Amino acid sequence: MVRPTTTAALKTVASWPDHLLTLGEWSALPELERGRCRELVDGVLVVSPQPPRHQLAVWRLAAQLEPALPRSVAALARIELVIDDGTPPTVRVPDVLVVGGPAGAAHADRVAPADVLAAIEIISPGSRRTDRIMKMTEYAESGIAEYWLLDIDGAVRLRTHRLEGGRYAQTGEHTGRVTLELDGLSIPLDLDALTALRTAP
Repeated sequence: MVRPTTTAALKTVASWPDHLLTLGEWSALPELERGRCRELVDGVLVVSPQPPRHQLAVWRLAAQLEPALPRSVAALARIELVIDDGTPPTVRVPDVLVVGGPAGAAHADRVAPADVLAAIEIISPGSRRTDRIMKMTEYAESGIAEYWLLDIDGAVRLRTHRLEGGRYAQTGEHTGRVTLELDGLSIPLDLDALTALRTAP
């Protein structure tokens, strides 16, 4: 991994927004280079690295989910979830969202919590506290019915949570091959395959 020089790092800091961003300013930001995720938290721009193993798991998870979903529901990777469109706004970019209704049918690139059947985050070294505490609270307060946390550090483990009384209650911890229930749908997953290396022919 190539790390930025001190000069490059200082230039990045110098060009960072010096005020809380509006939703319009957030929307106007240029695309990030591959391997980084950008979110907006109470108007503050937050950028975090996405290691290759993490990226691989994101796309493989979405690909596994898609065949089990009806046409009106979609598994969408790295799309914007507007938690709060007020001032200042909060926009999260979950690793994978299972989205229903018109937003799911249209494969929207920005959704509201009411569109989401499940939010799925893949824990990385720089996101453990955010995924386990901050996002869990935000998604619960937004009324998202299911929150799944995938840990790919070592053996792949998936913890599933369901909203009960305004808070998430853990409903299971899963490894290997598993079939999960989501909004009346049966979702088969092969968790080990999310990070498995390809074998040579």
